[in-house]
Amino acid sequence: MEKILVVDDQYGIRVLLNEILQKDGYQLYQAANGVQALTIVEEEEPDLVLLDMKIPGMDGLEILKRIKEMNSDIRVIMMTAYGELNMINEAMNLGAVTHFAKPFDIDDVREVIRENLDS
Repeated sequence: MEKILVVDDQYGIRVLLNEILQKDGYQLYQAANGVQALTIVEEEEPDLVLLDMKIPGMDGLEILKRIKEMNSDIRVIMMTAYGELNMINEAMNLGAVTHFAKPFDIDDVREVIRENLDS
């Protein structure tokens, strides 16, 4: 069973993604901040991380850098409510596979997750 970690400070987003992706047969983990996220990455070694760009404390780019230092094979998809192209470009340069703008179409997210876990 493939493991997905959802990292977002918004509880509603985590719950929504958790419910939908569990129904798709994935094992889900949730983190509300960078410290929790990195602990889960270390202990559970997820196959894919859905990572919000703007998280209080440690932002998404810093979390992405640390995830890639821990395990460069983990695929990371960035989520952002902000149209900050420079941050998105930096995330892609750091190894993110793609990004979604919030609000996102859940079917698009599911399709990209499937594509990234099947490849």
